[in-house]
Amino acid sequence: MGARLACALAVFWAFAPAPPVDADDVFPDRIGMNRVNLAWLSRADQNRVLQEIAASGITHVRLSLSRPMDKSIEAVEIADRLGLKILIEIQLGNKDYYAVGVRPRTGFGRIWDVLRLSDLDLDLYRAQLRSALRRIDDMGIRIDAVEPGNEINYSAYNGDLVVYEKPGRQTPRNVSELADRPAFERGLDAYVGAVRITREELQATVHSRGALLISAGLSDVSADEADYRGRERLDPGAFVSLLRERGIDALIDGYGIHVYPGRRGGAALAQYVTALLDFCQPEGEGKPCWVTEWGIANTTLSCPIDDRKREGAIRAMRRVFRQLMAKRTLEAVFYYDWDTQPVYSVWRCGTLSPAGVAAIETDAGEDR
Repeated sequence: MGARLACALAVFWAFAPAPPVDADDVFPDRIGMNRVNLAWLSRADQNRVLQEIAASGITHVRLSLSRPMDKSIEAVEIADRLGLKILIEIQLGNKDYYAVGVRPRTGFGRIWDVLRLSDLDLDLYRAQLRSALRRIDDMGIRIDAVEPGNEINYSAYNGDLVVYEKPGRQTPRNVSELADRPAFERGLDAYVGAVRITREELQATVHSRGALLISAGLSDVSADEADYRGRERLDPGAFVSLLRERGIDALIDGYGIHVYPGRRGGAALAQYVTALLDFCQPEGEGKPCWVTEWGIANTTLSCPIDDRKREGAIRAMRRVFRQLMAKRTLEAVFYYDWDTQPVYSVWRCGTLSPAGVAAIETDAGEDR
């Protein structure tokens, strides 16, 4: 009897349909929106903004973990309650990660002063991050991904890169030309140390131990623009190579990158994006990229909004992104910005603009 039952069960399981597999569990493409610096808003305004985002059909958001930390964590809690999946960008300019008395590099009044990555105190960083992650974990929140740092290949966000007192001369084209290469390389070492700590602290949580870890989204500011503004920067591909030399691939799940193509259109836009992301590789061959910021400007701020030109450019960007996602060299795109940057924002005149709809819609709408 037992043998016949076992045989019958074997036949049943051989021909039974396989349980459905959620495509999001296999290749979870993330199409999301940026709403950073919610810590600067009241809880009522945080609720309003995040409810508008969720009601617009957005499923993924990129939020900041910044001072004041209590307010940042409030925003994360609200987003989670609304069912949004959260990418947390850790702002490394937070002075709580630096020893008392550390002074930022000057921007000579032309841009904000910025702390140096080479001054990052890794013990302070661990203590502050552990506290924040434990509070989030105690709320039962699962973080989808974490991105330590922002545009650290550009002097606007990395104090080890120089802002010239007066612009006008050529800025460095490679690491050997930097004004203070030793400090910059110490900063890279500190950054990789911070990424390692982030991985360890995430793994110590209950709910977010499986969160993906993404390297800092890198700026696509061109050499010509850097010359014009008098600010040091390095190409994203060259910067990633420096991180790879320091072993970052063993710690992360993807490379962060920002894409602002300006007024390029058609073939030029596609060429720009694919060239910029040429260091991205499918998992197993390298690391895929996450576009944690991308945006197209619309300088017309009147209501009702005329978003036709921007909508077309955004649909063209989404087609390029879709091609890269199909190759698994790109796994996420987060549009910048929801409502804080006048020319880039897509929440206009009290509603989601046509360009905003194009930025977040699924593949089914991208070929229109």
